[in-house]
Amino acid sequence: MTTTPAAVVDALRWRYSTKKFDPARKVAPDVWNAIEQSLVLSPSSFGLQPWKFFVITDQKIKDQLPPISWNQTQPKDCSHMVVLAARKTINAADVNRYIDRIVQVRDIPGDPMRGYKDMMLGIVNSMPAADLDTWCAKQVYIALGFLLETCALLGVDACPMEGIVAPEYDKLLKLPEQGYTAVVGCPVGYRAADDKYAAYPKVRFETKDVIVHM
Repeated sequence: MTTTPAAVVDALRWRYSTKKFDPARKVAPDVWNAIEQSLVLSPSSFGLQPWKFFVITDQKIKDQLPPISWNQTQPKDCSHMVVLAARKTINAADVNRYIDRIVQVRDIPGDPMRGYKDMMLGIVNSMPAADLDTWCAKQVYIALGFLLETCALLGVDACPMEGIVAPEYDKLLKLPEQGYTAVVGCPVGYRAADDKYAAYPKVRFETKDVIVHM
């Protein structure tokens, strides 16, 4: 169930934000299932999971993405394009849905969850809508981190992309009608053999410059 410290570091050194994908290489179903589960199993505040992940493999849709991705080709050429979206205007119904899921999964009566439910409702009901939307969007980045590390550990390439025109993604994928809005994209697949950036040394500040022990 565990890997080694060295293997984790090696995988993280190997990964890079892939600039050019090989369109002919696809992620195998079993590998993709593990990557999807990294999104499903990502943590979130209170466990509310205020997100949804839209996975695009239809080439006709992928071909429409570069013009609304600052003309970057990764969304078109990757195996799976993941659009990580945040819940818009989270409300009491979302809290109730989560509580119902806890009761179902853990096979417990709902009454013991009343205190936890009331606490979440108090926060959700007291925050301005704009603050709620910002909070939900921040949760999405936790899932993005899990996605990127899982890809690295599986030897799959990925590229986190804030360089997307979110309102156009929303329109194309009809996200607002579903109660969500695009936050960040992440093409997943395999690097092209001629992507020169794959061979570049990773540039990071030294550990002593970014880690503070107290």
